[in-house]
Amino acid sequence: MADAGIDEGTDDTPADPAVGTGSADLRVDHLTGATTVVVGSRQGRPNLPASGCPFCVGGLEAPEPYEVRSFPNRWPALGDERCEVVLYTPDHDQTFWGLGPDGAERVVRLWADRTRMLGARDDVDYVLVFENRGPEVGATIAHPHGQIYAYDRIPPVPLRSLVDGVLRPDSVPDDLVVARRGDWLAWVPEAATWPYEIRIAPVAPVGALTDPDCDLCGLAEVLVDVLARLDQRFDAPMPYMLWIHQRPTDGGDWPGARVCVFITPLLRAAGTPRFVAAAELGAGIFFNPVVPSVAAAELRALRGVPT
Repeated sequence: MADAGIDEGTDDTPADPAVGTGSADLRVDHLTGATTVVVGSRQGRPNLPASGCPFCVGGLEAPEPYEVRSFPNRWPALGDERCEVVLYTPDHDQTFWGLGPDGAERVVRLWADRTRMLGARDDVDYVLVFENRGPEVGATIAHPHGQIYAYDRIPPVPLRSLVDGVLRPDSVPDDLVVARRGDWLAWVPEAATWPYEIRIAPVAPVGALTDPDCDLCGLAEVLVDVLARLDQRFDAPMPYMLWIHQRPTDGGDWPGARVCVFITPLLRAAGTPRFVAAAELGAGIFFNPVVPSVAAAELRALRGVPT
């Protein structure tokens, strides 16, 4: 579960020129159908900043004061400046939920702005916003931040959701609901793979963060709410992976596209990670030790940050 871009801006060494031109060694496994991009240039990236945090004001990637900030990743997995880092706050020790609704909304609006700008490029068919939080999931820089990858094709997982998936937040049973904020509903999926897994989607049929009717304020509020609950669950920062599926930017007609936030917390108990084991990867059938309705009830019982 290594972070695909955890070493953002920690060295002055330029990335491999071949990667910078946009060339990518994309390979498909003929047995499993899995897609891999081989990026040899990232093997030499530094594991930790040599001195100081590059994301704090005055650091390598933030020489001037900022509220939120985005910039190209120095160690991109994709070329042509299609990998970006998003800084949530200049406060190194802050949490996402600690930003409050106003601070979180600045982040959400930056996600939408960068989705719009990157998605307008002819060489970008899909924009994926994501975050890896905590060293347990491979993030080596503690400063609150996320990333954005702009793909030249629609990746397999969101494509499968677009073609085969059905997202109906309005039909989620009450016992799986965690929180409601604005137009957004947060719930534990009935077939959750991860303990305390959460999905967040608007009840209205909104396809992307860039849609005029997308309630960005409500999204900020619900993220603050549920991420605060996750940190309370074991009275410690919850390591998690977060990503957002939304409408492709390839110009195609995707009437069924729905924006959805996926949050996969790592811990199943205090100090105990939920590891994905060989039987699960080998079979494609997963085993969740926490009953989803129980997880939802436990999260509901915790206090969401007032908004």
